[in-house]
Amino acid sequence: MNCIIIDDEATARAIIGQLCSTVPSINVLEEFPNALQAIKYLNHNEVDLIFLDIHMPDFTGFDFIDTIKNPPKIVLTTSDPNFAIQAFGYDCIVDYLVKPITPERFKKAIDKAEAIKSTKTVSTDSKSSGQVETSSGNDLYVNIDRRLIKIDIPSIYLVEAKGDYIQVKTEDKNYTVHSTLKKIEEKLPKDLFLKIHRSYIINVDKIIDIEDNSVLIKKDVIPVSRSNRPELMKRLNLL
Repeated sequence: MNCIIIDDEATARAIIGQLCSTVPSINVLEEFPNALQAIKYLNHNEVDLIFLDIHMPDFTGFDFIDTIKNPPKIVLTTSDPNFAIQAFGYDCIVDYLVKPITPERFKKAIDKAEAIKSTKTVSTDSKSSGQVETSSGNDLYVNIDRRLIKIDIPSIYLVEAKGDYIQVKTEDKNYTVHSTLKKIEEKLPKDLFLKIHRSYIINVDKIIDIEDNSVLIKKDVIPVSRSNRPELMKRLNLL
């Protein structure tokens, strides 16, 4: 992933740059001491990920996010833990790192960013796409290449919106379907599935772990929107 670093402290930029150098999938394109310079850069360049400080003179990290159109994935880096709740009200923010940042915690943030990285290229194990047709009992039927493919509903652990498509992930296979998240949400049993983000529906029974504002299902780390978190917590069998 191509990324940039925005932080008014040179030492902080150097530390994040060093952490990035330990992750082969991360390519640091530029570093900026303030948000305004970064905005000018983004007007002519695209990036996959931004490491963004919150407290900067004149223009805060949140000001930056509110200014740019279609922001990429963002990892906030800050010495202030008090803005975490506000941060996860933004769908583009994938993690919140409190300084000093450990290599282990940094790697976890990268894993989250890679797991939910937006892509315009729709790829799938099924190598085909179709439409959601109907559901019956524990079965969901999708129309792929003029064939009705039956999917066992309890085997679905994640549904992800990808532009004009959705990707249905099951225990055995993934399917790319030309449909909307809303349409498939109407066909999935509400006692088993829950929309936790504008781009994700999860099978609640498949949750492995919950940390901060994200859930782990299989190897996928999925963000939980602030507005959807209360309903998720209600659905959990908490001690």
